[in-house]
Amino acid sequence: MLWIKALHIVFVASWFAGLFYLPRIFVNLAMVSADSHAERARLLLMARKLLRFTTILAVPAVVFGAWMWVGYGIGRGPGNGWMHAKLGVVVIVIGYHHACSSLLKKFEANTMRRSHVWFRWFNEVPVLLLLTAVILVVVKPF
Repeated sequence: MLWIKALHIVFVASWFAGLFYLPRIFVNLAMVSADSHAERARLLLMARKLLRFTTILAVPAVVFGAWMWVGYGIGRGPGNGWMHAKLGVVVIVIGYHHACSSLLKKFEANTMRRSHVWFRWFNEVPVLLLLTAVILVVVKPF
């Protein structure tokens, strides 16, 4: 089980690294002037590649986490309300990942109207989600 836990932690950390950086690319895309076609194309390429790689990393993160929960019973039974809250956080993280994909499609279609300031705030969401998940898993407050 320790191998599964170690792999889960590595893939979660890698997945979040992508979720931390992708919105930073969005900040830069939102700041690109209309006449900077090469810069915009380069940033879109970076965002597409990072989203693809981050999605690949998300799959084993979720699989190894589910394996520990279902296969080893971690977080099941009475007194494990923290696991239900953590699973809620996981659902929100998956939703955030999907939102990043949708935002990238809007950038590619050149229909994005949000400002770089909005993306700077959007970029803070995964930090709060990771903080919440780690506290739930380590502290197990309920």
